[in-house]
Amino acid sequence: MTQNGDDATLAPRVGIPDLPQAAQLRRLHPETGEPELPRDRNQAILEATKQVGALLKQGGHDFALAGSVAAYAHGAGENLQHDADFCIRPEDADAVAATLEEAGLTVCSPPEDWLLKTTCFGQHIDIIFQLAHRRVTTDMLDRAQEIPVDSVRMPVLAPTDLLASLLAAFSEHHCDFGAVLPIARALREKVDWERVRHDSGDSAMAAAFLFLLERLDVIAPHHGSSHDASR
Repeated sequence: MTQNGDDATLAPRVGIPDLPQAAQLRRLHPETGEPELPRDRNQAILEATKQVGALLKQGGHDFALAGSVAAYAHGAGENLQHDADFCIRPEDADAVAATLEEAGLTVCSPPEDWLLKTTCFGQHIDIIFQLAHRRVTTDMLDRAQEIPVDSVRMPVLAPTDLLASLLAAFSEHHCDFGAVLPIARALREKVDWERVRHDSGDSAMAAAFLFLLERLDVIAPHHGSSHDASR
């Protein structure tokens, strides 16, 4: 996931050998010995997520799954986007990269300094230090909930933090309400919407999205809003 929807030019991490891609880790069919292919793109992303999540757990790293796969884990449906996102603290980046590289993944550093990228089972994986320009903190990771992600338990960003991060990513250049609306609908009873409002600050895009949720009766009107007063 890039913060404004832009693709970054990747560069291998300096001083790291060009290790084989994670295709070598692909499951083999028990009878034919041939690589097993996922049923579809969503399943491919889930398989990659489980593999990377298991590696991070085995390495003893503090992390949390984010993005559309986190929404799926919380019950928001299986409409996954083009990659899987993991959150880590900035100071843990080198240790996390070393763990993934030891497992045979090639870790790349894009020009942006807020994430690393890798590929697993042919799927893009983003290792993120900031969510929409907000630093990933220990408190955020401590609030993560360990739940199953298609059979593998791992820390998943709490629903409130997840929605707050999605709203914080809105900008004049990247403002896809349609992608976030189904997630908000599905998770509305799990989210502290007052905290989302607080975290959104004076963001006009976030305020517009929250107003849309009110008009669609997804969430209760904010006390004192014009929509509330008209009722």
